[in-house]
Amino acid sequence: MTGLYASALTGAPVLRAELTRQSLLPPAERRTLAVKDTGSELVETFDGVEVMRYVYRPDMPLFESPKPYFHPLRTLDGDVVTGYRPHDHRWHKGLQMTASWLSGQNFWGGGSYVHAEGGYVELPNNGSMRHEEWLEPGVERLTWWTQAGEHWVDERRTIATSSGEDFWTLEFATELTNVRGEDLLFGSPTTNGRPMAGYTGLFWRGPRAFTGGRVLASGGQGGEEMMGRTASWLAFVGRHDEVDRDSTLVFVSEPGQRWFVRSEPFAAVNPSIAFSEEVRLAAGETLSLSYRVVIGNGAWSRERLDTL
Repeated sequence: MTGLYASALTGAPVLRAELTRQSLLPPAERRTLAVKDTGSELVETFDGVEVMRYVYRPDMPLFESPKPYFHPLRTLDGDVVTGYRPHDHRWHKGLQMTASWLSGQNFWGGGSYVHAEGGYVELPNNGSMRHEEWLEPGVERLTWWTQAGEHWVDERRTIATSSGEDFWTLEFATELTNVRGEDLLFGSPTTNGRPMAGYTGLFWRGPRAFTGGRVLASGGQGGEEMMGRTASWLAFVGRHDEVDRDSTLVFVSEPGQRWFVRSEPFAAVNPSIAFSEEVRLAAGETLSLSYRVVIGNGAWSRERLDTL
């Protein structure tokens, strides 16, 4: 149906690969999309502005749990809205899929929070997520390996983008299949005893300038009291250094996921898959997740966020 409407609008055939929200925009509102694959990164531009760099073959120390990441992400104005390898957490890299605790293994980076008495401990458990191949444009096959060399997860990841007048949207979906041969438990520091630290899953680290930014959420909610709460969407508004501009990021998660969010001492957002309760993935079963991240120019009002 999308193809029929798009073809009727443009008078031209529409290929399957072109079926995005972008294809339904009137010609005057469309942006020219270009994607370049360097062999280790996907680089995407809208109207000549580089908005996304997806590093799928990263070069990083084992302690930082090597895995693909998005950085830099930019607005259509060209402003960077991700932080990379900050001095406080070297394993924070833009926007990335993580798992801070997976049956004792760490696919997040750094130390592992083992229990309230022991706190964070450096263990030989820093796993990696490896790019295997592109199955088709925007569809990636990955494998997850423990530090000991055990293959635990097969992943199929889908990435798609579209744009509007003053924003663009990143769609991120993943299918995680347990190939370990026994159950896997997704957890977090909170499930191991640290209150209000339930980070795991898709995680965004903002630029240093976004520290102290505004947090807004659906249902009239907002502020750092969103930590551990549920909401259908959550937005972060930050102000840039160097240029006199603000940017707004809107995150839309799976229903029921609890938010890990901070604006102090740094900007971070994560719709957690296991904030306070572990999630069991049985052997051979698949966990499917999907997210939307909207990256907008300027400081958006609650009214605009509700409408969007």
